[in-house]
Amino acid sequence: MTSTTKTKRVLFIGQSPETVDFSDPALPPGFDAAKIHAGIAIGMQLMADRGWAADLCLVQPDACAADAVKQRLADVSYDAVVIGGGLRIPPKSLLLFEQLVNAVHQGAPAAAIAFNTTPQDTADAAARWVDGLQN
Repeated sequence: MTSTTKTKRVLFIGQSPETVDFSDPALPPGFDAAKIHAGIAIGMQLMADRGWAADLCLVQPDACAADAVKQRLADVSYDAVVIGGGLRIPPKSLLLFEQLVNAVHQGAPAAAIAFNTTPQDTADAAARWVDGLQN
């Protein structure tokens, strides 16, 4: 008997590490672009290890970010979309964060929306919804 289980698809949205203001006191000290890229690689690998098809969408912190997300969501149907902490945590990113949440809501209304705290816990954030652990 063959399995008809559909591969779960997850989109991870984060801010392009090269555009992060590391002087922002809302961010953990010691972060830099290289550390964020390394964390993203770990998070993406952990999702692949779970058997999921995971895509990455790194956005610029500007008015084009929501359009980039909408374009990505138009191409693929996702089970979950994880929005990174770097877009959610700094108070000055509130408007951008709202724009991205609304872009996901509009572009992927059936997808669960999850939030990570670091790039490395992206798979855990998605799993709360993809694996039904949200109870």
